[in-house]
Amino acid sequence: MFELFRTFFHIGLFTIGGGYAMIPLIEDKVVSEKQWISKEELMDLIAVAQSCPGIFAVNISIFIGYKLRKTKGAFFSALGTVMPSFLIILLIALVFQQFRENWVVERIFRGIRPAVVALIAAPVFRMAKSAKLSKYNFWIPVVAAIAIWLLGVSPIYVILLAGIGGYAYGQFFKEEEETEI
Repeated sequence: MFELFRTFFHIGLFTIGGGYAMIPLIEDKVVSEKQWISKEELMDLIAVAQSCPGIFAVNISIFIGYKLRKTKGAFFSALGTVMPSFLIILLIALVFQQFRENWVVERIFRGIRPAVVALIAAPVFRMAKSAKLSKYNFWIPVVAAIAIWLLGVSPIYVILLAGIGGYAYGQFFKEEEETEI
């Protein structure tokens, strides 16, 4: 249990930018180093964690903890994930008013913002590779991103439409394969 807590505490402590920025650290620690799950399982967990209500990184930690040690594992991995953020936010809340107008702090945050964008973009490219995008289906994430970003379409509708489209596609090709036999 302590190993789960320690691993996810480390991931939570060194992640700036939210759950998606945690993906490279989770992949490095949980998949490559500890080999608790495979890359394919991580991709599946990412898909499920995105569709579940709640905090993305906590959802992933709960799934991994549960897989390894059932309910106690889920509890300790989730606690390890949220504890660093809780402690850091508590510390910031205690001293924020003193440093709010400080030009050094303001410049530090200006420098951190582009790094956070990179931390989020890197796993997107890795996920695209793992999802085995081809010349026939690369347009799906592009259209989905444009619909969400430029047109303001809710991600919920995009997920629902993608699920329905995937099901229909599977049914169409399943029927086609059966008629060829």
